[in-house]
Amino acid sequence: MAEDLAARLAKGDRRALARGITLIESTRADHRRAAAALVRRLHAAPRDAVRLGLSGTPGVGKSTFIESFGVRLADQGRKIAVLAVDPSSSRNGGSILGDKTRMEHLSRHPNAFIRPSPSGATLGGVARRTREAILLCEAAGFDLVIVETVGVGQSETMVADMTDIFLLLLAPAGGDELQGVKRGIMEICDMIVVNKADGDLKATAQRTRADYAGALHLLRKRGQDPEGFPKAIAVSALEEDGLEKAWEEILTLDAFRRENGIRDHKRRQQAVTWFRAEVEERLLRRFRRTPEVAAIWPALEQSVGEGDTAPQIAAAQALAAFGLTGDET
Repeated sequence: MAEDLAARLAKGDRRALARGITLIESTRADHRRAAAALVRRLHAAPRDAVRLGLSGTPGVGKSTFIESFGVRLADQGRKIAVLAVDPSSSRNGGSILGDKTRMEHLSRHPNAFIRPSPSGATLGGVARRTREAILLCEAAGFDLVIVETVGVGQSETMVADMTDIFLLLLAPAGGDELQGVKRGIMEICDMIVVNKADGDLKATAQRTRADYAGALHLLRKRGQDPEGFPKAIAVSALEEDGLEKAWEEILTLDAFRRENGIRDHKRRQQAVTWFRAEVEERLLRRFRRTPEVAAIWPALEQSVGEGDTAPQIAAAQALAAFGLTGDET
């Protein structure tokens, strides 16, 4: 299976790409083994695509931006892959936003591929296997891989750890809104894009852009940036205004980081982070599935939830059931 999928992916087969992503998202043991074999075969494949992270609060126009931005680039002959990570349904874990249906034109474009994925229980809303999905998209020959997150909590940090450039999409707002943007998010983003710079909101959007540009200027200069970055720009995804400038800025930043070895260094660091996360995830899964731990886990959770047992004490009991005691814990 892995050999056949890898060969078809190398030819840009979209069905093989969709099937491969389904495989790596599966939790079945046989599928996990096949997915691991597929990733091993693709590990040496060229990885020259621009990995672009995009986040923003609901209602800021992420789907409209990606639709207009993606169609413009796809019309120019570039191959665009969008991995849209949705909040999961509380009932069945499925995607509930339906990004693919909200990007009607892009989803039908021959140079585009859109894959909505449920975030599951993963902290921050980034799908558990998004990193592997990026590798598959690159192996299939895509030039730009956009990872869109739900924009809640720690998802911004997580997507920054798997992409080359991170964009924060914001709506026109007043000064109070600027105070609400966490400094940590400002420090990890490479570009702030103020959307909806059209109609009655155009002047407000320009003021908002200037406010964020000033805030970014006050942050400590980062060695990974050329002069002028990180920066804030204003666009109108609805009127397709400013999108070409946004792409030019992305290319400028990407070229600088490639030429100075920054992108490769960042990807090596991301690979180490991925490795550690994979080990921790597998250890936790094995820990939870151990019969001795599984037998007492529900009671421990209930006791902690009701306030009868301190979390530290319950954790020590669970670890003791696993065979770790004393200094080992």
